[in-house]
Amino acid sequence: MASASDDDLTKPLGAETRARAPSFLSRLPLGRIASGVAMAAAAAVGAYLALADDPFGGEPHALVEIRDAAPETATAPVAGAEPSASPQSGLALIQDLSRSGPGATAAEIERASGVSVTRPGGASEPGALIIRVPPSEGTAPAPDGGGMGGLAPAPDPRLVERTRYGLLPRIGEDGATPARVYARPPSPMTMSETARVAILVTGLGISQSGTMRAMDMLPPDVSLAFAPYGGDLDQHVAAARADGHEIFLQVPMEPFDYPQSDPGPHTLTSEASDEDNRDRLHWVMGRFTGYVGIVNFMGAKLTADADAMRPILGEIGARGLAYVDDGTSSRTRGPALAADLGLPVALGDLVLDTTPDPERIDAALARLERLARERGLAVATASALPMTVERIAAWAADAERRGVRLVPVSAALATSTGG
Repeated sequence: MASASDDDLTKPLGAETRARAPSFLSRLPLGRIASGVAMAAAAAVGAYLALADDPFGGEPHALVEIRDAAPETATAPVAGAEPSASPQSGLALIQDLSRSGPGATAAEIERASGVSVTRPGGASEPGALIIRVPPSEGTAPAPDGGGMGGLAPAPDPRLVERTRYGLLPRIGEDGATPARVYARPPSPMTMSETARVAILVTGLGISQSGTMRAMDMLPPDVSLAFAPYGGDLDQHVAAARADGHEIFLQVPMEPFDYPQSDPGPHTLTSEASDEDNRDRLHWVMGRFTGYVGIVNFMGAKLTADADAMRPILGEIGARGLAYVDDGTSSRTRGPALAADLGLPVALGDLVLDTTPDPERIDAALARLERLARERGLAVATASALPMTVERIAAWAADAERRGVRLVPVSAALATSTGG
């Protein structure tokens, strides 16, 4: 009986035994693979050992030595020598803060001075302050009015009164008045200039874009009048004064068809009592500071009423302000009454943009120039319409070549009152 082999036990019954093909693993270079794995493992172990000695894990780094600061040593004062202040301490630092404008706060000033202030009720420091540091002995004040485009800084502490409506103008104890202190000094005339022209542009402060356009385009000798109803009036007025424009305040006054034509809230009227008109005037006056005087906004009916206007002008004069009549009403009694009361006063000779048309505005400017040559000085008023601003700016750019000097309205006030 034949013996059974391994193949006989594993092959199917009756099937012939075939040669087995080599497997996939048998074809791989197992020796080379084993050698590669060993090399990779060795490299990994080496990297681990290297990183174990580097706490930064291979990241770029630098070593810096830190030492304790050496203690300051006090220096004994030298006999006979005055103590010297640090350049950024005490008054020096306060002066630096004050030069930065009204952005310096009370807290910054107190820290700079080293003074601890305890306020009633534990109140915190007030907001921004305006600080004026007197010049050192022997130092003359800046000729340009402290960097405000030739104007004195505002508000001047001598010339304000704190009320429930804000800061109102007043005459200083030394006799200083807003009409003089806040006025723009006129440029000197040259031999070739024989005529002076003053222009007051009104209606500023209501439109932000229109206000900025007027300030950008008009030369500094053009005076600007702000209405009391706009937002951010303090900022706009400060920017205009920084550019050198002197400022007037427009006061709403009653027209003949009031209230169909309404100048706005707090309008002064001929029917109101003197006390009511005074209270309304104070509200308007408290809207911002730094103005030379008052100019009417509308007001044909009120300015024609001498009994109603006299106490209003008396209050304006008692606060050291000037009065300008815009020349829109032929029935106005304002200039004559103001002169009788001793106010600095001016009357507009013509309105430049009664008809808002470029050719008509140019013709009005030419007429204004002729009046100035005849009289030596002429005054005009105009609105802040973009077209009007453009035509005034174009006219002013060539005025000096024609022998015409543009002057602020305050120069006309001085002439109207005999200096």
